[in-house]
Amino acid sequence: MDNVKKSIISLEALSNYIVLFAFAAIVVIFSVTTDNFLSLENLYNVVANKVVLLAIVSLGMTIVIAAGGIDLSVGVSVDISGLTFFSLLAAGYSAVLGVGAGLVAALLVGLFNAFLINKLKIDAFLATLGVLFIGSSVQRLATNGGTPITLTTEEYSPIFRAISDSQLFGLPSPVWILVGCSIAVYLLLHKMVFGRFVAVLGAKPGVALYSGVRVPRELSKVFVYCALLCGIAGILLSSQVKSYIPLSGDAFLLDAIGATFIGTALTKDRRPTVIGTLMGVFLLAIMRNGLLLIGWNFFWQQVGIGVLVFVVLALSFGLRRREE
Repeated sequence: MDNVKKSIISLEALSNYIVLFAFAAIVVIFSVTTDNFLSLENLYNVVANKVVLLAIVSLGMTIVIAAGGIDLSVGVSVDISGLTFFSLLAAGYSAVLGVGAGLVAALLVGLFNAFLINKLKIDAFLATLGVLFIGSSVQRLATNGGTPITLTTEEYSPIFRAISDSQLFGLPSPVWILVGCSIAVYLLLHKMVFGRFVAVLGAKPGVALYSGVRVPRELSKVFVYCALLCGIAGILLSSQVKSYIPLSGDAFLLDAIGATFIGTALTKDRRPTVIGTLMGVFLLAIMRNGLLLIGWNFFWQQVGIGVLVFVVLALSFGLRRREE
């Protein structure tokens, strides 16, 4: 009996630490196969250019998945925010107004999702899929078929430059924005009543309905918070590339879902958490960076990312089922 108990404990521990084992294995493999994978310059590039935006979008996805839903329109929130922000800048308005308007535009996407789900009773998957198609069309219509919006160097205001080009204690400002977003989402999900409502919605939505939880209101908050985070990412993205490129936010969707679900492998109850999601983002980022350093193109990188997500989740959940 003791041996069986020890075996179960070891399987449980192994299933909970699959992500850490995968992280260590990737670091070792690419450290051996590349020359500068562990260099400070490369690690800085990974954090500043690969982690920040995906992490912010993934934090929004974490809130939605924790509530038992899915948001396929995160890319639309990213793009609509960036479109509004850059359109106002190109029209001569201040960066402060552009940032505010961009966030409001993203919030409207979240509110529209909430309306479709709460009022029209459309499943979250189908509702956000519809918003994805609508948002993609809106971007094409607003940009004459997908023409990027750019600014001349003379049009860059100090505030615009500060959004992506400034540093604090040696780290770019977007990294500190990510830190702030992570703390905010952690408090929301793990320290506030909203987080308990989200946990109930994700685990037992029927119980939530009959236990006094105002399900429509809390679900609306879930999609609005997600859209707001994606709006922040959209403003940062357009600031970094110094232009608005239509449909560029779609690139975050699958990686955000993958990072969130990878993060669930770190917890015993397989629930999304802020720490788990950030770990999933770092895992995907270093994997993509390592594949780039060894010469894999974007399409083969996607294959590698897909295999990584499959292996991590299959091993983690497979060991969990075996334990049960």
